[in-house]
Amino acid sequence: MRTADEPSADLPSTDPGRHDPYEALRLPDFRKLLISSFLSTFGGQMARVALGWYLYERTHNPLALGLVGLVEVIPVILLSLHAGHLTDTRPPRPITLVTRAILGLSSVVLAVIALHDGPLWAIYAAVMAIGVARAFGNPANSMLLPQVVPQRIFPNSVTWSSNAWQLAAATGPAAGGLLIARTQSAALVFWLDAGFSVVYIAMVASMRTRFHAAPPEQKHEDSWQSVLAGLRFLRQNRLILATITLDLFAVLLGGAVSLLPVYAKDVLHRGPVALGWLNAMPAIGAVLMAFFLAHMPPMQRAGHTLLLAVGGFGLATVVFGLSTFYPLSLAMLFLLGALDNVSVVIRSTLLLTHVPHAMRGRISAVNSIFVGSSNELGMFESGVTAKLFGPVLAVVIGGVGTLIVVVLTGLFWPELRRLTTLHAPDELL
Repeated sequence: MRTADEPSADLPSTDPGRHDPYEALRLPDFRKLLISSFLSTFGGQMARVALGWYLYERTHNPLALGLVGLVEVIPVILLSLHAGHLTDTRPPRPITLVTRAILGLSSVVLAVIALHDGPLWAIYAAVMAIGVARAFGNPANSMLLPQVVPQRIFPNSVTWSSNAWQLAAATGPAAGGLLIARTQSAALVFWLDAGFSVVYIAMVASMRTRFHAAPPEQKHEDSWQSVLAGLRFLRQNRLILATITLDLFAVLLGGAVSLLPVYAKDVLHRGPVALGWLNAMPAIGAVLMAFFLAHMPPMQRAGHTLLLAVGGFGLATVVFGLSTFYPLSLAMLFLLGALDNVSVVIRSTLLLTHVPHAMRGRISAVNSIFVGSSNELGMFESGVTAKLFGPVLAVVIGGVGTLIVVVLTGLFWPELRRLTTLHAPDELL
């Protein structure tokens, strides 16, 4: 079997001394993965806007929005460790295809509910199914990229993957808001999301995987020692632990985006089109930042860059929380997305370059629990604090909390401050 750094007939030959910002895009299978992920994220982001708008229109209760995050995160917390073990010991592509089918069926259920004003409990049941699919799908998805991209261009491929995700996250909410404004219904958005899931399944099924097959000796291992190995590795690797902890609390506390339906309607006094643009602005900022990062030489002070980016994220959250001026709110959300993408690129690259291949599924599962689930826990936290103190104070408190976390992380984990490049250490090459 060819290793990650052996030449391939369709792998572009590049001068190692020259930075090629488009190197990963020259791989056909990576382009398939990129396009399918873009379409899936585009549909998912449209559906997220539609779900928030539909729920708030029916209930006029911010806690109903927060409950979406809580219901979705419960299966992620309960199932992710086993899902990570499964991904490390089984081919990831079948797992990805099954979980994507579950996501598509969940969107069909939401579409039917929106058409007939079905019971609220059915909405939360569909959201819980989405959480189950995420618990197994996130670790499997993280293993697809190493199977179509050689290790030496991981940083470039992560940057373009983040770029595609953010571009979809920018255009998806805007498209969802426009469709809702035109139809005054969320159902069409959910149907489109289900259709994009079908496209994703077809494209990923057609890819050829070749790099980094699972080690044969792990294929039949199924013990709790193996399942918990990701936690043990994380405890020993302080650098990975620091980056995950930083992102966990930043996302948990800085959950301004989860309250955008409330801000659009009650603070900025705008309609569904404005809500779509508010949801889109973080991703627009992230897309432009991703293009900038792709064309820049490799980072030389990644640790300091990460701390400054998350600190700026917290400050922008505070300004957004206090703003009642629509253009300023858009600008702050743009800045939130740009700074958050710096964090995403650094953390995602470290999870590829500083984690042995045999552990990536389990570390990705731990990452899903502590970082991925923080989005949904942040939604719940924001919904509860908005219910108790109002949306403005809820967002401002979260932004200030993020700034405090940045300071504490820099003090407790000096290895993060000392981090220079994102290249793999010698023992993992």
